Amino acid sequence: MADPSSYRPKPGQIPDSPGVYRFRDEHRRVIYVGKAKNLRQRLANYFQDLAALHPRTRTMVTTAASVEWTVVSTEVEALQLEYSWIKEFDPRFNVKYRDDKSYPYLAVTLNEEFPRVQVMRGAKKKGVRYFGPYGHAWAIRETVDLMLRVFPVRTCSAGVFKNAARTGRPCLLGYIGKCSAPCVGRVTPEEHRELADDFCDFMAGRTGTYIRRLEKDMMAAAEEMEYERAARLRDDVEALKRAMEKSAVVLADATDADLIAVAEDELEAAVQIFHVRGGRVRGQRGWVTDKVENVDTPGLVEHALQQLYGEETGDSVPKEVLVPALPEDPDAVSQWLAGRRGSQVSLRIPQRGDKKDLMATVQRNALQALGLHKTKRASDLTTRSRALEEIAEALGLDTAPLRIECFDISHLQGDDVVASMVVFEDGLARKSEYRRFQIKGFEGQDDVRSMHEVIGRRFKRYLQEKERTGEWEETPAPTGPVPAPQDAATAPGPDAIVPGLGATVPDPGAIAPGPGTAPDLDAEPREDDGRPKRFAYPPQLVVVDGGQPQVAAAKRALDELGIDDIAVCGLAKRLEEVWLPDDDDPVVLPRSSEGLYLLQRVRDEAHRFAITYQRAKRAKRIRSSPLDAVAGLGETRKQALIKHFGSVKKLKQATIDEICEVPGIGRRTAESVAVALASAAPATPAVNTATGEIIEEDDGGSTT
Repeated sequence: MADPSSYRPKPGQIPDSPGVYRFRDEHRRVIYVGKAKNLRQRLANYFQDLAALHPRTRTMVTTAASVEWTVVSTEVEALQLEYSWIKEFDPRFNVKYRDDKSYPYLAVTLNEEFPRVQVMRGAKKKGVRYFGPYGHAWAIRETVDLMLRVFPVRTCSAGVFKNAARTGRPCLLGYIGKCSAPCVGRVTPEEHRELADDFCDFMAGRTGTYIRRLEKDMMAAAEEMEYERAARLRDDVEALKRAMEKSAVVLADATDADLIAVAEDELEAAVQIFHVRGGRVRGQRGWVTDKVENVDTPGLVEHALQQLYGEETGDSVPKEVLVPALPEDPDAVSQWLAGRRGSQVSLRIPQRGDKKDLMATVQRNALQALGLHKTKRASDLTTRSRALEEIAEALGLDTAPLRIECFDISHLQGDDVVASMVVFEDGLARKSEYRRFQIKGFEGQDDVRSMHEVIGRRFKRYLQEKERTGEWEETPAPTGPVPAPQDAATAPGPDAIVPGLGATVPDPGAIAPGPGTAPDLDAEPREDDGRPKRFAYPPQLVVVDGGQPQVAAAKRALDELGIDDIAVCGLAKRLEEVWLPDDDDPVVLPRSSEGLYLLQRVRDEAHRFAITYQRAKRAKRIRSSPLDAVAGLGETRKQALIKHFGSVKKLKQATIDEICEVPGIGRRTAESVAVALASAAPATPAVNTATGEIIEEDDGGSTT
């Protein structure tokens, strides 16, 4: 626990300008981001007597080890920068709303030649117009089914569309009149886009125009005695009215507004949002959050506005936003919203009339959402706390292991040996911290040796992070046995830097789970930027998948690095026994133990993550080809070569001049292909185990 006075800035160092400040912990990780009209006055509030601080604020300032700030010109800039940093650094002491579900939207893909109406979830895409969110996907489909009578817009996938265009036959919706069938040319692209625009206008609330136009056409058809057409138009009007009835009229003046309500207690808060367009409720969503910082209702409203509109532009930000309490600086927030929309936005508290009544409805929904969330979570929190306490008691730990890391080894008969590391914090999986390793020190099947290598590599990086960030004055001498010098075959690979993360990671055998994590061996180390580092944070407990040998290997790796403050245990699959280092007998937890159940979940998750990676590596190896060794030969030209010659076997028999005949293949590339194929080891022939017959290669170069 740090003393705030140890990093308190000197008087006069802090400017009295608007700005954004960041508190960092001892690992240089950003733990809190805030903004202020006057940085000097705001930061002074954090460095008063600890007894006078709110408990949450006290926890934050004693966890922090430094504070820094950035001066900006206006309060609007401070609001924008605060939102950007919260998104970038994910500080643990900032309020972060989390959706209680992934809400479906009704989307129209206006970025396509033939726009498509469909249900979409997740991040919004450029060029797509969204309506909602809706509580259930079936509600969207019911609305669309009614609307397609009047606006027969395409709803099929790209594959179905191309297949219909190829065969010249539309899908069922095209035959029954619920699609204008642009796939077979019944309408032009311009006519279909006009239908999509009319669909969007109707969904945006401009409903009266279309209904009046249809009614006028219906009366004209009846006067001309075109009764079948008049009956169809009558049914179209009824369909549109039924679609409108699904969204209740709440504001008679066709208002476009978002209403935000907050329900809170000392520990948690729930936010409910009603999206009103054209006077009708077009969507509803809700968030819940832990109040990890000392924040009041205006602060919760401001955080909700940032979450709701931080990534939105244009009409997605309504003309009017109604809230239960104004943020601390409503003018700055209004200017920020106006910048996102591109025109003036009214931010206010409804005082009377229909809007105040609707706000009361939204508030009731927020209270109900908070109550439901607490009911669901109460048992979960209790269970997780009991599980961690049982583990601490069974293993003789001083405190509950709030961070658990579990390691597992996976291979297929000694090939493609990999390892996984999964992380659980407070009893919940933290998937962004998962890591994958390739075993580089040796070849073959040896789970014990593999476990020793992986544990050593993981915690070697942890020690290097501590040394690099200045937590050590010098590297302490190891307390365990000194490891023997390693030769080139068993030494770990060179360190690597991942671009954009500013953290050293293990050699190329250690791979993060997400995309864009390939190591850059030429990069220089970067300064700490507050982002979560890969191996900078130690666990309180290391769990290995295995019994006494694997546990001993993990403990030996920690001893060799001089680490003696991290507990180690293993969970054996056969009898679900918990093994501790230097103990001849396992710890047997009751089958009904929540602690055992948590350890099983951690172990099973590590096994799942490891075997998924191992299978991916094996599949990639099986799909490999001698052409992969040709520098500069991409997938397109590989396919062109195979298509031209029919198989890798026939390509291998071709001359350089024959290879040059393939479009896109020059002489130098053809020579490289010929050399690569000539030097490739001959493939082991495939044998039919039932008949003993050797199976020849097919056109793709694989066996059949």
